[in-house]
Amino acid sequence: MSETVKQADASGEVKPRSVRVVLMALMIAMLLAMLDNMIIGTAMPTIVGELGGLEHLSWVVTAYTLATAASTPIWGKIGDMYGRKGSFLTSIVIFLIGSVLSGMAQDMGQLIGFRAIQGLGAGGLMVGVMAIIGDLIPPRERGKYQGMMAGVMALAMIGGPLVGGTITDHLGWRWAFYINLPLGAVALAMVTAVLHLPKKKAKGKIDYLGAALLTVAITSTVLVTTWGGTEYAWGSGEIIGLIVVGVLSLAAFLYAETKAAEPVMPLHIFRSRNFTLMSVIGFLVGFAMFGGVLYLPLFQQSVQGASATNSGLLLLPMLLSMMVVSLIAGRITTSSGKYKMFPIIGGALMVVGLFLLASMDTGTTRLVSGLYMAVLGAGLGFLMQITMLVAQNSVDMKDMGVASSSATLFRTLGGSFGVALMGSLFTTQVTDTMAERLGPQAAKAAGSAQLDAASLEKLPEAVRDAYQHAVAAGTHSAFLLGACVAVLGFALAWFVKEVPLRGAGPAQAGGEGAKAAPAPQDSLAH
Repeated sequence: MSETVKQADASGEVKPRSVRVVLMALMIAMLLAMLDNMIIGTAMPTIVGELGGLEHLSWVVTAYTLATAASTPIWGKIGDMYGRKGSFLTSIVIFLIGSVLSGMAQDMGQLIGFRAIQGLGAGGLMVGVMAIIGDLIPPRERGKYQGMMAGVMALAMIGGPLVGGTITDHLGWRWAFYINLPLGAVALAMVTAVLHLPKKKAKGKIDYLGAALLTVAITSTVLVTTWGGTEYAWGSGEIIGLIVVGVLSLAAFLYAETKAAEPVMPLHIFRSRNFTLMSVIGFLVGFAMFGGVLYLPLFQQSVQGASATNSGLLLLPMLLSMMVVSLIAGRITTSSGKYKMFPIIGGALMVVGLFLLASMDTGTTRLVSGLYMAVLGAGLGFLMQITMLVAQNSVDMKDMGVASSSATLFRTLGGSFGVALMGSLFTTQVTDTMAERLGPQAAKAAGSAQLDAASLEKLPEAVRDAYQHAVAAGTHSAFLLGACVAVLGFALAWFVKEVPLRGAGPAQAGGEGAKAAPAPQDSLAH
């Protein structure tokens, strides 16, 4: 029998071995998108040294992020209208083309443009993985595979910086992009060979107006969170202008979606209480997670003297607990069909973990900070996959793509807001603390850059002590903000409705199955 995955048969069962083969291909594709930014981060100093253009450095990341966020909803809708497999394979090809071109870039302008192409493909990779899993595996059975997804995320965050540093040192920075080619080729071959889904015929035209307005709204939002407090002051004309453009384009988008025959983001999906709650909770999870990933290594390098080379390993306590808890939560969900308790427990642990991290100071040991990280990781483990699972279970099968893309988009935007707002608080607190301890002029000279452990050792003891206290104060403010935001997620989790998951439980194989049944009703009106 061929290891080919088809839509569930009449009994509603999908062969486990076939699912694992497809999931392996999907996880490789997911690894492509997640690993890329982690690898590139460690290669950036070398890239700037060769190509120049230090003033445009932030755009190498911003262009990728913008393209990914803006294209995410469009990829989801294309998959719903024209078929999941074709759109997914197209996104892989676009990502690989962007990787090759980025590796061949001759100046910073070219690299930024080619990174945008890469980002377009990356948007389709993440949505494609989630939507295909939603098509193939009924929500009740999906918990069995949650550990794989959490494991891929942990592998990318831990291995990315290590791989990036090794490649840059021994092969050159261009191979940080070329390394995507063999992984992408394997993913392409496996998906082509083993994934067979029913072909779809579009019933209408793509909502180009809605897609354009949504792209403008997302772009404005990401630029506000990227530039606010760094490139431009929060009250500057540029930031205010972007906010106005974002609000107006969002309002125009919402109106356009009520008129479109095939809206790029159907507003009716938000009538489901659970879907709306999971979108907001996903936003808050992104806020906390990306802020933690950014500021935990900075604290450990600047205050605890850890090596920047092993920055991925510094997150190991958080990532391991997240992976283990995600696996346990998935198994319990599969066996019991119950899930409401997980957003509540996860929200509580996230609040506690962030408050504990906010309590760290210059005397906090690595063991203690590792324990605090494990608490935060456990909270994220209860939330990361459950939010997507419940969101997908809350919509009809025909809307699986837009549901997956919307949930992914909200998490991405949450991360963007988290990094921006936590970053603004961090910078302000560091500057103020340095000024208190050293005076304004000395603080400006010493605190003009983020210092690693080696650079700190070269500073006079008084300056080094002031900087370490400043970073500790900055991380305190950042994580305190994260904890306050997480309280909202914990409160919202109590309003999640325990709607039965589609698909048969272990003891009743062949029940509802993975048929394209209507989504369970949990409307906001109930």
